[in-house]
Amino acid sequence: MRSLIILFLAVVILSGCSEKKSHLRLNDIQFVGSHNSYKAQIDPGLMEILYQQDSNLAVTLDYAHLPIEEQLNLGMRNLELDVFHDPEGGRYDHPLGLKVIENATPFNSEEMQKPGLKVFHVQDIDFRSHHNLFVDALRNIKDWSDMHPDHVPIVITMNLKDEVIDREDFVVPLPFTRNALDSVDMEISVTLGLEKLLTPDDVRGNFSELEGAILKNGWPLLEDVRGKILFLLDAGEQINELYIEDHPSLKGRMMFVNVEEGSPEAAFQILNNPFISFNKIQDLVSKGYMVRTRSDANTIEARENDYSRWHKARESGAQVITTDYYVPSIFFPSDYSVGFESDSVYVLNPVRGKIESASVDQ
Repeated sequence: MRSLIILFLAVVILSGCSEKKSHLRLNDIQFVGSHNSYKAQIDPGLMEILYQQDSNLAVTLDYAHLPIEEQLNLGMRNLELDVFHDPEGGRYDHPLGLKVIENATPFNSEEMQKPGLKVFHVQDIDFRSHHNLFVDALRNIKDWSDMHPDHVPIVITMNLKDEVIDREDFVVPLPFTRNALDSVDMEISVTLGLEKLLTPDDVRGNFSELEGAILKNGWPLLEDVRGKILFLLDAGEQINELYIEDHPSLKGRMMFVNVEEGSPEAAFQILNNPFISFNKIQDLVSKGYMVRTRSDANTIEARENDYSRWHKARESGAQVITTDYYVPSIFFPSDYSVGFESDSVYVLNPVRGKIESASVDQ
């Protein structure tokens, strides 16, 4: 009899936990991701030259990431891809940095000659990437996702790069025109398939405006969007306007946009400094928006073993916290690395609910 009572209580408790978990929405949790997730190590010889010419710049570039599938295996659920427009191919196939060093690591110029979007950090100096082609990065992520169909949604931040560096012989990037933005959406939808994506249309549902949908109806239930991939456009006002043009509330678009509260397209904001934007982040999160912030930047916190920004980011309630250090640096002495105490992929959001480690999850 006693064993039956214990079994009954166990079933009740587990059922209660399941019911509680099933009511979690995507914005009710908090998870960690990586910043510039594709970034591979700069050639040591080139890094030495960068330190000689501009040590302040070199310090900010002196980090690298594990391959993307390894990051996903470690629990990263936000990835960031820096993307350059290269419709004809060959614009970035011979980086200037390779010409100033000897015994450089082989560089796949043939791959960079293929037409299509390219993924790397800074033209001519920080060009090493685990995936030179955007489509290859997407395929890699899709393959991992297909192997882990119940994973917490992956948020991919898209940083569209067209900044001109005023240095002799540096490649001038092509601007992101309306057609270029359409090509980004096309590569996402064709490569991943709409069934794999969580798009603004999915979240907006029958509401006329995206912002109204997330404020009145809320983000989807976590259990309903497992295995999905969500894209967030990180760009300036001009690119945002082009992307929204003829797509009010992002109808038909693949990516959410980083726009201010009050816009029909507002749902997800990027506020990278949790000290400066702490009150604003908490306010947005409490209202129903999603926010991305950063726990470290420019290698500073890692070099100083300073966790104050990480703690502030967690306390802010930002759902997405990005880092360059889910594992400690291999480039300088430091123990700095961030993650949840229980090694969980996510925890309950401290602003939207009592913070406590959730069970280890994919």
